[in-house]
Amino acid sequence: MCKCDSNNIYILKLYVTGDTPRSNKAISNLNELCQANLANQFKIIIVDVLKQPDIAEKEKIIVTPTLVKESPFPQMRIIGDLSDVETVLMGLGIGSKKHDIFSE
Repeated sequence: MCKCDSNNIYILKLYVTGDTPRSNKAISNLNELCQANLANQFKIIIVDVLKQPDIAEKEKIIVTPTLVKESPFPQMRIIGDLSDVETVLMGLGIGSKKHDIFSE
């Protein structure tokens, strides 16, 4: 069930450093969160800063994993493996609670 404005597509860029457990955890957490809360209204772009350092430098990414919400505005950045679901949802502008995401 989407808890977002139906006119907005969420463009999310996740900056990671290689194929590490922390990177994989962030990717998994983001996919799960989007599937549960954004229905088909999202696009995830994974940027490996080891393979694309120029993009990371241009965007001033100094810590990974970093999630950047490109759209809808305002742009937001969330640093970490995205385990704190409530914080991530607040950063995305989706007012939800933890128990809305994980069924009991």
